[in-house]
Amino acid sequence: MTIRVGILNVTGYAGIELARLLLNHPEARLVAATGRSLAGQKLGEVFPHLSAYGDFVIAAELEAEVDVVISALPTAASAEACVPFLRSGVRVIDVAADFRLRDPASFEQWYGKPHPAPESLAEAVYGLTELHREAVRGARLVANPGCYPAASLLALAPAMAAGLIEPRVFVDAKSGISGAGRGTGGGYNFSEVNEDVSAYRIANHNHQPEIAQELSRLAECEVAVTFVPHLVPMTRGIHATCYARLAQAATQESVLDLYRERYAGEPFLQVSAQPPHTKHTLGSNRCIVHPAVDERNGVLVAVSVLDNLGKGAAGQAIQNMNVMFGLPETMGLEGAPLFP
Repeated sequence: MTIRVGILNVTGYAGIELARLLLNHPEARLVAATGRSLAGQKLGEVFPHLSAYGDFVIAAELEAEVDVVISALPTAASAEACVPFLRSGVRVIDVAADFRLRDPASFEQWYGKPHPAPESLAEAVYGLTELHREAVRGARLVANPGCYPAASLLALAPAMAAGLIEPRVFVDAKSGISGAGRGTGGGYNFSEVNEDVSAYRIANHNHQPEIAQELSRLAECEVAVTFVPHLVPMTRGIHATCYARLAQAATQESVLDLYRERYAGEPFLQVSAQPPHTKHTLGSNRCIVHPAVDERNGVLVAVSVLDNLGKGAAGQAIQNMNVMFGLPETMGLEGAPLFP
């Protein structure tokens, strides 16, 4: 079986990474891709590192027959483009935020516009595979997680599900510049971001309700989340440091055991006894989690790292595709991280 894949917006960072990963996938083939500003040009000429695609031409519209569409369009535009494919029976993986929040009113509150396809929200599966694998397996529509939420949720999920922590968490996260997207306007050029770290959209970032929604599902009660993102001068990577007060006594060893048991057998999750670096996951679909206990103050500090374009976007989408089509979950994603 060869899965025919179509990418909406192959010219953004997530789309480019999807095309790169699909080059080496043994059971999936990119058959069509859109990119409105570059339509009519060869993919390998626009992006020379993808020259293996030869005469593959970027299209204005996705017209080839496909088995799955992976959308890397901007939020809101993505849903409008995805719905016709859903109606025609094509499976869809949305890398944008359109189908992550289950409540259309919440989408409007956080994204400032009405949801373009509220009738499709009920069937959307939140595609963090480690938390919703069985639902992803039978899904027609998968909402790929945001990069910050993927790191934060994987850092906190074992503790929250076990009732180890109180339903009040604080997330301090850092992202590389590529998280802003390839088409972002001013403020992200080298001279402005180099030698600089800044917080932005404090307690008002649209990934906050996504983290709260999924933690609340795990806790089976409402979880309050304070989320503070930061921009740091690196190209790729997410580093999330998450804090929560312990709801019961715990030691460093007992928490490590809890995390290792929860993530045992997960191909892309590593529980580390030492704080990880973002470079430990660079260019891969891996996530490394380090839970630590501040016994003096009764606080869990859980750190996680991942590549925002890998496990935080394109790699996660390929992982979901593999599960949806009954392929080995790691297929096409076996590459080790880059170092240094």
